[in-house]
This record gives sequence, structure tokens and C-alpha cells, in this order.
Amino acid sequence: MSLDAAPRDADDRAFARATGSARVEGNAVRLLCDAAENYPAWLDAIAAATRTILFESYLFEDDAVGREFTAALAAKARAGVRVRVVYDCLGSGRSGALWEELRGAGAQVRGFNPFRIDSPLGWLQRDHRKTIAIDGSVGFVSGVCVSSRWCGDAKRRFEPWRDTGVEIRGPVVAELEQAFAQVWLACGGGPLAADDLLAPGAVAPAGDVAVRVIAGVPYAAGVFRLDQVIASTARRYLWLTDAYFVGLSPYVQALCAAARDGVDVRLLVPGASDIPTLQPLSRAGYRPLLAAGVRVFEWNGTMLHAKTAVADGVWARVGSTNLNFASWMHNWELDIAIEDPGFAAQMAALYERDLARTTEIVLTRRNRVHRSDGDAARPPVRHAASGSAGRAAAGALSMGSAVGAALTNRRLLGPAESGLLFRLALLALAIAVAAIAWPLVLAVPLAVILAWLALAMACKAWVLRRQRSLPVPGRAQGDAAQADVTERKPMAPSGPEVL
Repeated sequence: MSLDAAPRDADDRAFARATGSARVEGNAVRLLCDAAENYPAWLDAIAAATRTILFESYLFEDDAVGREFTAALAAKARAGVRVRVVYDCLGSGRSGALWEELRGAGAQVRGFNPFRIDSPLGWLQRDHRKTIAIDGSVGFVSGVCVSSRWCGDAKRRFEPWRDTGVEIRGPVVAELEQAFAQVWLACGGGPLAADDLLAPGAVAPAGDVAVRVIAGVPYAAGVFRLDQVIASTARRYLWLTDAYFVGLSPYVQALCAAARDGVDVRLLVPGASDIPTLQPLSRAGYRPLLAAGVRVFEWNGTMLHAKTAVADGVWARVGSTNLNFASWMHNWELDIAIEDPGFAAQMAALYERDLARTTEIVLTRRNRVHRSDGDAARPPVRHAASGSAGRAAAGALSMGSAVGAALTNRRLLGPAESGLLFRLALLALAIAVAAIAWPLVLAVPLAVILAWLALAMACKAWVLRRQRSLPVPGRAQGDAAQADVTERKPMAPSGPEVL
């Protein structure tokens, strides 16, 4: 991307329209690599807090790391700092003791989207963000969660997880506070208190870096549109790191088009799945990228969890959004886009350092997807049985794509997908045989699921009917129905209905 004024203005308009987020000038940004750099920076900032701590994490585990952060937050709450914590009820559902300790110390804690029997599929929508905002002066955005998994386990030969975060100081921290307030409200229980937030513009400049906060909400697709714009405008290189890559067809086509146009497009992904049957499936998705000239690398360490991008020595993205449908369209995510040559140079150097611990994936002469050094060449590092939910979701999307293509011929299938289709065929045949031999084995679970869905829909219909019959304040009873349509504000995506 050019640094000339006219092209930069054009880029800014494109980014603003894609993300719905304005560029904020006057910030300082520090790159943080892995838990070894992120956790100490977080704890130091918490210890220095004097007014507010807004802490949000998808995964907050009841382990050594989780208890360390709980103790630090509880100490500040007892000292009079307003501590507000949001956790995801699926990612952190087994950490109830930590929440009780925090509440006992005076902190306010809310869980996002707990399971509800009247919303059978509502649990699929998650708060996947990992952000911290402290005193309106310092913030953190990353893919790092609060868990000992990120620290590794030397005794079991688990290396620390590879992940990336940033520390931010300056006016853009107010944007992080507003994003936190949005999720706080979505958890139910009323909005964040006004004195917990700083007004935009109230934070003094801390540097000269331009930052854009992309607070993703379901179906807004801000990061997806931004990724499309970057893939379409990159001129020299676009280097991507992702933990659970299952690219949607428009994005895959954008990457392929960029590579065919001479852009150096690279994709760094984990080297092993904690669900072994998904490994061939993941590699099958690389085939169109490799055929177009995109270079794909698999990480040789325990777990690669970072979600980053860097392009043309000017632009970079760091945050929580994976390159798949769930993150782009369905979850609450948060990323920052940084427009600064110095920071982009740091990101590019880190990327090249990471590549030294990878194996490149190539197409063989028979057009098969294969590791360039053979599968037996892996270093003796144990791969953690972790990230299963994300892997399973990504694998399910790829599996659905392969099955759909096989049944509808909407795209060409590659040889790498033959094994998957054969296993799925055997599975379908086994289910068919079981249905014939033991019909109740399938009929009873199916009947229970259908009854649950029917009950949930009936309950929702009853609640909506009651709302329609209630009088609207300030209107005549006879006008209530019309007022319900014309004057009642629609429920926002962040309201209780989301949960």
C-alpha cells in the first residue's frame, strides 16, 4: 500500500466502509509474543490500576494462571478499583469458584450466553474476544486466553502455545472500553455505568500510530470485509497466521487472485489437529490455494493459536478472529488494524522467525497435497489436545463443504478428499444399517430433539404473543397493536434476545 496521501485516503475510506470503524491517530502500540510477554504486561497494568479494569476473555480457566489473575483482580477490587469481568459461558463454564471469589471481593462478573433450554441452538454464538482496558489509558488485544495451556508443560513435553497480542496506549483505548460496554450489555443486567467509561477524545495521545478497533458482532462481518479488502489491494505481500483456517469461497478466491497477480501470499497454520481425522480434511482445503501460488506452512510446535495478518510493510491485524465462518459471521470478536510501517516491520520479522519452525505444504506431481519433507519429519514435540471446539467447528464446515460438493457438483473435488468421502460413506451406511436393525436407537433421540425444538418454539411464540397483548405506555389501549409495530424500538443484536 502506498504512503502517498491520495492512495492512503482511498485506503482509509475503503477500510472505514468495510469495518464501520474509524481510524484513531495518536497511539503507541507494543507487540507481545506468547504468554511469556503478554501475562507479565497484563499483571503489571492490573497492579497499576487506579480507576477501572475491564477484563474480557473467552477462556478463563480455574488453574494456576487463572487463580493468579483472579487474585490480582480481587486485590484491586478490594482496594476500590471498579473491576468488571466478562467470560464466555461455554469457554469458561467450569470456573465458578473464580467468579465467586471475584464477586466476594467486590468485582462485577457477567457470563456471556449461558445455555438456555428455550434456545436449543443459541449456545452456538460465543463471545470469543480477549481484551483488557485499564483506566482508559492502556489496553490489550490478543488471541491469548487466561489458561496454563499457553505456558506449556515441560514435564509432559508440551511447549508454550504460540500466540500474539498487543499493548495499546492512547485515544483508541476509549474504543476498547466502548466495545466492552457493548458485550456487558449483551450479557444482560443493564448497561455499564457511565463513570466506568471515558468519553472518546478524553485520552491524551501517546504516540503516532494509527489504530482501528474492529469490534465484531454477529453477522456484521466487519473483519471479513476488511480481509477481503486487504486481499484485493495488497501489492507486494500478504502474510497470514490462523489457528482454525476454513476459508469461505469468496476469501479463498481473493487470496488466489492476489497470488496469481504476483502478490506473495503466505498462510501459516497449526501442524497437527487434536482431532486426527481432520488432518486430511484441513489439507484438502489447501489445494486451490497451492494451485494458485499461495504458500502454506504448518507449525511444528505444540499449538499455533495466533490470528494475525501483515501486508506490504504498512498494515497489520491482531486479535481474536479466525479465518472461518464462525469467527467472521457468528461470534463476538475483537481485532485491531494497525497502519504503521514500524509495527508492520516487527510483525513481518516475527512472521519470518516463525517460518523457521514450520514445514511447507506443497502439491506433488500427481497434484496431491503433501508436506515437503514428509509426514515423518516432524520434530519430537507433543501436540496438545486443545482447541477442540474450534477445530471441530472448522472441521465440520470443511466436511460440509466436501459433502456438498460431492452431492451437487458445485466445485471440483481433489484426490485429498477421496479418503474423507469414503469414510463418510461408510458412516452413512452404518447409520442406515443401524436404523433398519434397531430403529429405536435413532427414533428415540430424534423424537427427543424434535420435542425439545417444538417446546422451545412454542415458548418463544407464547412470550411474543404476550408482548403483543401488553398495552404500550402513553398510548390508548386501542392503539397498542399499531404502536407495537410503529413505535417500539426493535431489539438490538446485543440485547437479551441474543442470549
